[in-house]
Amino acid sequence: MISQTQFQKELALIISNAIREDVGDGDHSSLACIPSATKGKAKLLVKDEGVIAGIEFAKQVFQYVDDQLSVETLIEDGSRVKYGDIAFYVEGSSQAILKAERLVLNAMQRMSAIATKTRAFMDLLEGTKTKILDTRKTTPGIRALEKWAVKIGGGENHRFALYDMIMLKDNHIDFAGGITKAIAKTNAYLKDNNRDLKIIVEARNLKEIEEILESDGVYRILIDNFNYEDTRKAVAMIGDKCLTESSGGINENTLRAYADCGVDYISSGALTHSVYNMDLSLKAV
Repeated sequence: MISQTQFQKELALIISNAIREDVGDGDHSSLACIPSATKGKAKLLVKDEGVIAGIEFAKQVFQYVDDQLSVETLIEDGSRVKYGDIAFYVEGSSQAILKAERLVLNAMQRMSAIATKTRAFMDLLEGTKTKILDTRKTTPGIRALEKWAVKIGGGENHRFALYDMIMLKDNHIDFAGGITKAIAKTNAYLKDNNRDLKIIVEARNLKEIEEILESDGVYRILIDNFNYEDTRKAVAMIGDKCLTESSGGINENTLRAYADCGVDYISSGALTHSVYNMDLSLKAV
């Protein structure tokens, strides 16, 4: 997984690029009618219900835009919220508040939606050993925000990108000439390049599970698009030799049944690619 330092660098890039995109050579609406010395105060108003996320990110945005802006936090990331709640107040330059407004809202609305969906999945898994994972099916350019939101919602992050974990999926296996060759080549590559990366291998059927288990160095087996019966068989075959992960269109209706098969993890792209933004507003007070 990526380090906290690298994660913060990703956030800094997101903020600088988003402000560049949105502000350009100036917020001329504010510059035209609000004197630069004007001070103001605004509240983050919740107009929905779910799990709030992105408050700490909003603080970073305000700090980037104007380090004299002050934020009074009333509700912490990960808290359940309802219509009418006020998450925070921000006070300082009115021009700066308006410059930051859209990025704060865009980020928090999406992050809150992801955190809410993740929490719903976690609630369905209550009482099992199974943990929920996100995927790389994220919005280009803001992956760090979306994966942060999954963590806020109670889930766990899968690999961040192509560089922090090895994942041998069907195409890798077919291009490499089969499972055994793909794993052997990967182990040799890691040794030759002095890389310490965990290896996940996808299995398409029980026969492939058997073949994967004949090789060393596999951290987790991805049991992809299996039915419930074959998933239970796969978990029994794998035992404690490595970790297990189910994936493949698993949703709210099937999540618990796959967890009851005994898998360690379930990964779901829906956490990040199929959510509806939480309704939030930043209003002057």
